[in-house]
Amino acid sequence: MSIIAWVALGLLAGAFAKAIYPGYQGGGILSTMILGIIGAFVGGSLFTLVGTGTLQITAAGAGLTLAGILVAVLGAIVAIYLWGLIRRSSNA
Repeated sequence: MSIIAWVALGLLAGAFAKAIYPGYQGGGILSTMILGIIGAFVGGSLFTLVGTGTLQITAAGAGLTLAGILVAVLGAIVAIYLWGLIRRSSNA
């Protein structure tokens, strides 16, 4: 995938994940894109783990298709959750 496609996927996945996930996450468009791109990697890695049984850091399951966006959104939701855990533990 080209860098423009990664940015588009990141923007879509991050925006959908922020809309779905309850509560306030903060951040602007750049953090939304980064969150979505990280989500694509998390979702792609989990997709590969479930499909093959091996853990690989990849975004192979995430592309500019409906299934790829779904995988990226699910990964972004996991990334939001993990980021919330990190922020809570650092504020305590």
